[in-house]
Formats: sequence, structure tokens, C-alpha cells
Amino acid sequence: MAESIHPFDGSHLARIEPGDRLVVLARTIQARDPGTEAELKDRVVNWARFGETCLGQALYRHRSVFRNASEAAVWSHLELSYFRNIVPADAIHELVVKPQPSETQLLRAEILLTTPSAFVLPRNWQGSADRSERQASLEYIEVQFPYLSEYREIMRKYVGPAAAKLVQANRIGTFRTMETAAVLYRDPALRVDWNQIHLCEVDADGFNGFGQEFDAALREVSPDGGFAAVFAGLDRMRTIPRWTFNDPVVEADAAVGREGTAEP
Repeated sequence: MAESIHPFDGSHLARIEPGDRLVVLARTIQARDPGTEAELKDRVVNWARFGETCLGQALYRHRSVFRNASEAAVWSHLELSYFRNIVPADAIHELVVKPQPSETQLLRAEILLTTPSAFVLPRNWQGSADRSERQASLEYIEVQFPYLSEYREIMRKYVGPAAAKLVQANRIGTFRTMETAAVLYRDPALRVDWNQIHLCEVDADGFNGFGQEFDAALREVSPDGGFAAVFAGLDRMRTIPRWTFNDPVVEADAAVGREGTAEP
């Protein structure tokens, strides 16, 4: 019998629907100096400088590779900056156009849009500092262009609602799927590409992919098929050139949980 997913007491969710879509400026960074992370951290903490449309920033440090289909070197950090509706020009100028310090190598900068109904986090999200066993799972995914709409629909109809059950039960921290809308900069030496980023806080020890966690939740959402049926459809549309575990350096993104549609 499939395991049932029981809600965690007091957990209320925020789910970003099509009308609430957020915009995310993501920077893939290689820190060349031990002191670089402290400088990046200081700037992320000061996210309010970007104005009232900014909902916060987060910085993640690479820890280990979970799966790798690319020979490209692994970068050290990913920075996410969240905005309502549009990324202000001054944010793009500071984070992308303006020359960066020599010890900070910008490998890629892109604008991401949240995938409808598949960007879910607790309303009271305060980061994962109180769950030291959790690490940030970052999947860099390449969906074939002809399948982008179909992929988004599967995420919206099946994967997002199943993930919401897991977030509500506190089995995972958040489930945030984002789609690349535009690549603003890419270092010519970067030999890996993607058009989706999935972020999820998981218990890394013993983690072997999402199959076990998602199977029961997907059977509740889609009685005709659990994990194997739904993800078989995804796997024919995409590759995952890189999947990593990361340490949250700063998670100054609590305001993101107050956006979107509230769920009991």
C-alpha cells in the first residue's frame, strides 16, 4: 500500500500561480579567493537596496555533486535575487553589466520565471538554518525546446501539487522550479547549459533522488500513476547535466513566502 502524506501541523503554504509569477535574477559564480564569499554575503544581506519590488536574495555554496552529465568544472556559488514583475535596470547593472571584482568570476547571469503552481514554500519560510541536516538540492535541467509547454504543464498539473504535499508535511523545505527566460551573460568557457533550475531543501544523507518521496504524493494527485509514470514523461523531454548539493550561505528570502496564493 502506498504511504500517505500527512500535513505537518501549522504549515501553511504559498504557491505561485500564473498571475503571481515572480522574476528571479540568477548568477552562477566562481569565487577565486577565500574572502570573496564574505563580500557576496554582505551584498546579499543588503538586498533592500534594490527597492520595493525586491523580495530578497539567497546565496548557496557548492558542497558536492549528486549527478553529473557534464565535464565542465563545478562552480562555487549560485546567487538568486527575487523580484515582483520585473528586474530593475539598476539591479541588472550592478549584478551583471558592471565589472565585477577580479576575485569574483561571473560565469552566467540569467532571468528566470517561476513555473506556475510548481513554486511552493511555507508561508512562514525563514530558511533552513534550523535543519542542519538539510542541504539545498539544485538541479540544472535542459528541456528540449519542442517540449517546453508540455513539460511546464506536467510540472503544473502533477509535480507541483505533489511537491506541495511534501512541503506541507515538512518532508522537504521548499520546492521551487524556475524557467530561464533570458540569458544575460555567459562566460565563453562555460561548457554546460540549462533552461530550468529546480531548488529544494532535502535531507542529503541517504538521498537517492525524489522517487521514494514523490511516489506516494503523486499517487494522491494522479491515481493513474505514481513517480515512475509521471517522471517517465519528463525524462523523455529533458536531460539533467548537473545536480548538486549546496550549503545555504544566506537565505534572506522570507518575503517570497508571503507572495502568491495562500493555501491552508
